[in-house]
Amino acid sequence: MEEVNQSEVSEFIILGLCDSWELKTFFLVVFSSLYLITILGNIFIVVIIIIDLHLHSPMYFLLANLSFIDFCLSSVTTPKMITDFLKEKKTISFGGCMCQIFFGHFFGGGEMVLLVSMAYDRYVAICKPLHYFSIMNRHMCIGLVMVSWIIGFLHSISQLVIIVNLPFCGSLELDSFFCDIPLVIKLACLDIYVLEILINADSGMLAAICFILLLVSYSHILITVCLHSKDGTSKALSICTAHITVVVLFFGPCIFIYLWPVSITWVDKFLAVFYAVITPLLNPAIYTLRNNEIKNALKRLKC
Repeated sequence: MEEVNQSEVSEFIILGLCDSWELKTFFLVVFSSLYLITILGNIFIVVIIIIDLHLHSPMYFLLANLSFIDFCLSSVTTPKMITDFLKEKKTISFGGCMCQIFFGHFFGGGEMVLLVSMAYDRYVAICKPLHYFSIMNRHMCIGLVMVSWIIGFLHSISQLVIIVNLPFCGSLELDSFFCDIPLVIKLACLDIYVLEILINADSGMLAAICFILLLVSYSHILITVCLHSKDGTSKALSICTAHITVVVLFFGPCIFIYLWPVSITWVDKFLAVFYAVITPLLNPAIYTLRNNEIKNALKRLKC
């Protein structure tokens, strides 16, 4: 098999989700609608938090940043996937592929850390309510958001460095609708065993550390809520339930993709769709439908 250096690779072939034109038409309508709702939903949350003074608190500042990251994360792969439904031959340039990998891991890694920051915010609010505003001050909130962006960038650049100079060969076909590292390294003209360990360790370590911190935080919160008086318990549990739901939906696919990978193509594609399309849509829905303060802000907006 002839080897092709990275400098000679101009594009990769994307096989997509399916070959049937009927399914492509169906997916085009469905995913276009979901993407539009995702974009409008996340933008709406950011805007309403900015304009409503009642929502100018640490929790909603972090929520606005989460919605912004979801807006960016959904835009990394979904527009390309939607336009590819209209094409017979689907390709992506080498530079476009590397950009998808970089920004996908950048926003994904940043969201993991931001979810930990939101859990810490709830921990301080429920377990140390008298010190909440002294701990979660302006500088702390900005610092938590900056840390999430920095860690996301470092995680992403460390992933990109591993694959950007790999030699590629063969048909250069990606059996998915976007570029991701586990798929791209399989096209490398060398033994990828060590590379797979490094990449899974990098992504898996970040996901595992964040997930453990989240479990510890919410376990401590739930124990504190159960041990103390029931005043405000329902509100605390409602907020934590929304956060925990988002955490499970976000980390579930990550665990299967990186920590517990499967070798079944349709499962990989389903998890990829769920992670890239469904999760950014569910986050604004979960936070708005279960949050009374957001609902009250909507009522004030109508008036």
